[in-house]
Amino acid sequence: MEAVAEGLWGLADEFEKKGEIGKAVKCLEAICQSHASFLPIVEVKTRLRIATILLRHSHNVNHAKSHLERSQLLLNSIPSCFDLKCRTYSLLSQCYHLVGAIPPQKQILYKALHLTSAAAPDVSAKLWCCNFNSQLANALIIEGDYQNSISTLESGYVSATQICYPELQMFFVASILHVRLLMQWDDQTANEVERALQRCNQVWETMPSDRRAHCMGLLFYNELLHIFYRLRVSDYKNAVKHVDKLDAAMRQDSKSRGQLTRFTTTTTTSAGNDSLEPTYFGNAKRALQDKLFLAPPPINGEWLPKSAVYALVDLMIIIFGRPKGNFKECDKRIQSGIHIIKEELIRLGITDDVREVDLQHSAIWMAGVYLMLLMQFLENKVAVELTRSEFLEAQEALMQMKNWFIRFPTILQACESIIEMLRGQYSHSVGCYNEAAFHYVEAAKITESKSMQIMCQAYAAISYFCIGDAESSSQALDLIGPVYRMKDSFVGVREEASILFAYGLLLMKQQDLQEARNRLAKGLQIAHVQMGNLQLVSQYLTILGNLALALHDTGQAREILRSSLTLAKKLSDIPTQIWVLSVLTGLFQQLGERGNQMENDEYRRKKFDELQSRLADTRSSIYHIELIDKVKLQVQQFHEIDMKRTIADESMRVNLDIPESVGLSTPMPVPSSSRLVDLDTGRRVQGERT
Repeated sequence: MEAVAEGLWGLADEFEKKGEIGKAVKCLEAICQSHASFLPIVEVKTRLRIATILLRHSHNVNHAKSHLERSQLLLNSIPSCFDLKCRTYSLLSQCYHLVGAIPPQKQILYKALHLTSAAAPDVSAKLWCCNFNSQLANALIIEGDYQNSISTLESGYVSATQICYPELQMFFVASILHVRLLMQWDDQTANEVERALQRCNQVWETMPSDRRAHCMGLLFYNELLHIFYRLRVSDYKNAVKHVDKLDAAMRQDSKSRGQLTRFTTTTTTSAGNDSLEPTYFGNAKRALQDKLFLAPPPINGEWLPKSAVYALVDLMIIIFGRPKGNFKECDKRIQSGIHIIKEELIRLGITDDVREVDLQHSAIWMAGVYLMLLMQFLENKVAVELTRSEFLEAQEALMQMKNWFIRFPTILQACESIIEMLRGQYSHSVGCYNEAAFHYVEAAKITESKSMQIMCQAYAAISYFCIGDAESSSQALDLIGPVYRMKDSFVGVREEASILFAYGLLLMKQQDLQEARNRLAKGLQIAHVQMGNLQLVSQYLTILGNLALALHDTGQAREILRSSLTLAKKLSDIPTQIWVLSVLTGLFQQLGERGNQMENDEYRRKKFDELQSRLADTRSSIYHIELIDKVKLQVQQFHEIDMKRTIADESMRVNLDIPESVGLSTPMPVPSSSRLVDLDTGRRVQGERT
């Protein structure tokens, strides 16, 4: 009968190669359903092959799970077959992961680890031990048990060390950094994060350079984690070198695509290692050259598919390029990233008419990764377009974000506050300050991020200042006062720069000009030296130039304002240009430079007319009222959504935790400039009111 089984196995292989998956499965199931007696080991191998095919080519996880559970029962009666048992446990664990059944997944993994501990301590057993510890750590992360997850990863590291396998050692120390950095970081664990980072550096440096060259997956994983760390501690300058390194590696990898690089291993586990493809990262069948392996067989794990990693690198380049005004490169990367993501969403079955409730269980995690990345690209597109006063383009991108959120409200739950914040920025940019303040306050209420709450409160205060009446100024004070007193406890500099900007405006309103100058000067230093955010620098310079003028320091005012105007022109930031030009007109008037005053005012009027034309087009758009309207997003609850919510919540706990875009992307709108610069300079700057 074994000859019959081998014949059917071979026929199934041929059908699979031709893409006739149904026929391949029927060939194999004929063995399982036969009345003739096959040896248990033949049936186990057959069911294992069926499960592998189903996981690779379909979303029929439950069918695959049933075959694997039957294989497990059969293997219980067989004393040997160590490798078959391990392969079965590994795939069954992945099936439980896909259907969100974490307790049985943990149970099968503990059983598998017991098996490896009882086996001879050879290389094969240690490799399987690494596999099971990796999957168990992932399951523990989903349950929020980060400490035990780290302990499990440490056990995997010990096994990798025992067999002198630096690639696996690097895999585990990078995974530990991932947990500490993106899931467990707080004031008490900051030192552990730093130690985990240094440990990654040490292990990576101990690997021979020729072996590092073959570890592209680990390279991208390690460098991205370093970037996330630098973003978290606001060390933007040191993060850039990691971004550049990744961009160069991506370009090189793209050139050599098609030349498959696989890890070398000191031993082979068995034939059929390809059956251990990490299906829990998504079911789309991809060529090996489209993967970035993190570890050798029998792990073969990816953090993310290569397309997602490439998109993430593009996103990092945008995040660091946008505050510097590198909009041409940002445009290219945004277009590239969105194209990659939409292609992958189609491969996951997410077309225009698909909503959250329609997703297969096994596609939820991977769909969540791509959707979250898509929202990050669109968020940055909105920020870029608002900076250069392309309001219609910003409208379109923001409406896309809103529509994606409405279709996938659970997976994109974390994006609700970002959309509200961007609605505030859009409203502020087009001069709708009441609406802007509303959306900022709503965003602060929705988010669980302390950093974003602080940023939104600062933005809301600025919008209230722009309204200009006594009540609004009082509301701004209520927002800024408590936050300013907490500024020494902030982790990063973005929050401090935003609060100092808003607090400086408050001091100006209170006519405490010298103290305002001191606070704003400190904020400028942060924006320039630590953040490198040109738009924020330009806005700081403008307000400091205005203060210098108010304090009759005309020489410094001229120098500062010219620098600000240069930056605003580089950024195509029309509102800030008009703001600077308004103050310069007042400066020239105060100095009696009639020629400069007339020339400057003529250019200001030209830019003002250009801005008014753009605003008119924007306000006539069908989306304008919908975006500024003081109404929260309305989300329809679908049938069985509660079940989907549970699964998605588990999946998104291990989702990418990409730090928010860097910078105070809230350009001062035109009318606000005249209100904010109406200080005692001997005259009132009429500016845009004329």
